[in-house]
Order: sequence, then C-alpha cells, then structure tokens
Amino acid sequence: MAFPRGGLRRLRPAPPATGPSFAEMFAALPVAVLVIDPDGRIAHANAACEAMLNHAETTMIGQPYDAVLSPPDGYVDRRDGHGFAAFDIEIEAIRGPRIRVDFVETMVADHPGWRIVTLHHAPQSRRVAQGADRSAGARAAVGAAAMLAHEIKNPLSGIRGAAQLLASSGEDRELTGLITTEVDRIVALIDRMQDFTDTRPLKLEPTNVYPLLDHARRVALAGFARGMVIEERFDPSLPQVLIDPDAFQQVMMNLLKNAAEALGGLAQPRIVLTTAYRHGMSVSTGAGRPRVPLPIEICVMDNGPGAPEDIAEHLFEPFVSGKPEGKGLGLPLVEKLVRDMGGIIQYARERPPEMTVFRILLPRARA
Repeated sequence: MAFPRGGLRRLRPAPPATGPSFAEMFAALPVAVLVIDPDGRIAHANAACEAMLNHAETTMIGQPYDAVLSPPDGYVDRRDGHGFAAFDIEIEAIRGPRIRVDFVETMVADHPGWRIVTLHHAPQSRRVAQGADRSAGARAAVGAAAMLAHEIKNPLSGIRGAAQLLASSGEDRELTGLITTEVDRIVALIDRMQDFTDTRPLKLEPTNVYPLLDHARRVALAGFARGMVIEERFDPSLPQVLIDPDAFQQVMMNLLKNAAEALGGLAQPRIVLTTAYRHGMSVSTGAGRPRVPLPIEICVMDNGPGAPEDIAEHLFEPFVSGKPEGKGLGLPLVEKLVRDMGGIIQYARERPPEMTVFRILLPRARA
C-alpha cells in the first residue's frame, strides 16, 4: 500500500459514521506533520504544519521538500533508511520566518522511501540544559556552593558539639535538641552542595542500563513511591550505554523521587520509565561545536502538574525550585552528572495524555 497524493482518505478504510475519518484526525493533530514520498516530494501536510510554515497544503503537495523547508544542519549526511532528529534548532520556512523547533524524521515501516517529519515548537519541548557550557550565573553559583561548603561546615560541627554538651547536662534539653536538628539539616544541605561542586571525572564504561533501571524502580516502590504505579516501556534491543553506573543510578533516583513528589495528592499517580534507540539522533554540545550522536533515550515521565511556567525554563539552574521546601540543587546535580557522562537532559510537557517528561540522551558504547 502506498501513500497516495491528493488525499488521506485512501490511507485507511472509511471509519464508522460515529467517529472521525483518518484525514480528520490527521488534520487535527496538534503537532506539525509532513509526509514525504520516496521522490522527496511533499505528499501531505496537516493544519498545524500549514500554520507553522505559513503555507497551504494544496500548494505544498508535489513540491520538493527543500523547496518548502530548509533542512537542518547534518540532514544531508543522515544514513539511508534511518531516521533523523535535531533538537532546539532554527530552520527557515520558505514563506515564513525562521523558527526554533525540534525536528524529527521517521521512516514509515513497510513503505520504503516514505518518511514522516514532525516539527515541535521549542517552547513545547524545552531544551533547558544542554552541553558543557553553563551560564555565568550557574558558574557563580557553583563557586558560591564550594565556598559555603568549605567555610560553613566546620563551624557547624563545633556548634553541634556544644549543643550536645548542653544536652548531656540535662538543662534546656528541648532547646539543644532544636539546635542539633537544625545543624544536621544545614549539614545535609552542604553535603548536597559538595556533590554539586565535585569536579572529579566520572568512570565511564559500557553498561547494560536495565539492571540499574530495575534497581531504581524497586527502591522507589519500596520507599518514596510506595503505592504508586511505575510502568516500564522498554526497547528490548537497546545496546550498552557509555555511563558511570553509580552516577546514572543517582540520576535515576533523583528523577524518580522528583516524579513521586510531584504526584502527591493525585488520585491515580503514575510514573512511566521508557527507553528507546533514536537512529540519527545528534545534538550540539555547545555554541560552535560539532553535533555528536546521542542515540540512547531514557525518559522519566509522570502525570503530575509539571513545573510552574515561571521557572520551567530555569529548572536546571542552582537554587531554583518549584517546591516550598525545595533547595534547588537536585536537578542541577542531575544535569551535571548527565553532562559529565557526555549526554544532555531535557524537560518537556507533552500530550496527549498530558505528562511531565525528563528526557536523557546518552552516547552508546562502542567496541
């Protein structure tokens, strides 16, 4: 069966009169979609694509793909028969302005040469932490964290010792207990800051991530995610990943804990773990740097409300938190560990159904 030009109604048998036709569902998709035939010409475009490119489907059909949309860098060098993806890039529509999007091209199974291109507006898929470069504010925060860890922790131990001596005398036991508790809380915060400022290189090695994911899932269900559902949607053919197992385990525990905390009070809390191999996936690790392949995708998703809009773009910056009791160091530490393993992490709100997604992209291990 081939994709016909001039109409989608022949793609599937007509549905019952009680439901929408395939063409109506295609037109209603909230994501911009282009269907490309084996000759590299546009066969179909949905309404979201028309709006994004400022181009009517009737005038796009039959046009060469690159006559309507400038392909992203590296697209011409993609592998035949494989998909291609590029995140947070600028492309130029021939009849419209330059737009910042996530560009994903996939091959249509059982239909050689046919491709589907989806374009996601960058605000819907925020790439808020990518590459080795961090802002001046983040670097300043790292310096401040290192200074605080060094200068504050030693005096705190003396304060705690004095409080313990007072408690042993039997006087003001309640007050000294309060002092000890608060000092312990500050020490725990400083310990997290020291983790964040650790510059020692990680020990990367080829690793099967599934035992690590299973361990993280079981620990979560036995503790902070007790009573919740954690689904697994895994690609069984995922190759080994180049990671530091301990750092990866810490990343997964932090993300699962964040997801569980975001689901507090929901009637049907649900966390989803997914893995996938993205052929042709490449990203830039910094301004002016070449794109590198990061085909291993691992996602932690939940059906919670997501981050507040005013901080969504800053989730991976130190001391930014959407929780009243949050310290704002968990996600920056996650971003640091992922970056130290040569990968990136992204935050997004995706639908349907509406989910919060933390997407990790990592390099595969080579022989």
